[in-house]
Amino acid sequence: MTTRVWPLKDEIAQYQIHPNVRPRDAATIILMDRSSGVLKILLGKRHAGHVFMANAYVFPGGRVDASDHRINVARPLHPDVEAGLQRACRQGSPARARSLAVAAIRELCEETGLCIGAPVSPDKLITREIAPGPHGDAWQSFAQAGLAPDLGGLHFIARAVTPPRIIRRFDTRFFAADISAVAHRVEGVIGAESELTQLFWLTPDEARAKKLSLITQRALADL
Repeated sequence: MTTRVWPLKDEIAQYQIHPNVRPRDAATIILMDRSSGVLKILLGKRHAGHVFMANAYVFPGGRVDASDHRINVARPLHPDVEAGLQRACRQGSPARARSLAVAAIRELCEETGLCIGAPVSPDKLITREIAPGPHGDAWQSFAQAGLAPDLGGLHFIARAVTPPRIIRRFDTRFFAADISAVAHRVEGVIGAESELTQLFWLTPDEARAKKLSLITQRALADL
């Protein structure tokens, strides 16, 4: 099979016209399914109206929210994963590592309806007071299912920083998790006007045949 790598340098150059800004923390999840005996990963197709990477195939993810560090969790990160996240940047800390993992799980829920969580007692459920604003909708789905995010099954795969002089820059950590970690599904999230308009379970070879950015290709290789 011929690998069709999206020409990222050419694509990015036309957007490198802005004053440079500091990258914002972001996180994404590579969700894996081995139930058929063949590894498949979840990719979403971005909306055609996006200014950057329109119609590209990506792993679900997004930026860290201000409330992510306050979210109750059912299980913390594995110590090795937490240590790896801290080593991956100069200002790494347990709190920052935790926020990144929480953001990855929240973004997965927001963009796909898939919730990685575990049951907790009622006093540990996430309330609107803890997570106000639009991102609270995802945590409300967790609470209604009696769940809190479960960080224990996440693996740290890679880190990538958006090139300079682009209007939005992100310092992104790529996590991986098995589909068995999904404890709840929210219906009606994917649609023609959603951030991700379609979801696909693909083998690595099938994924490489899609319109992928270079960093998505590299994260796939690291996985």
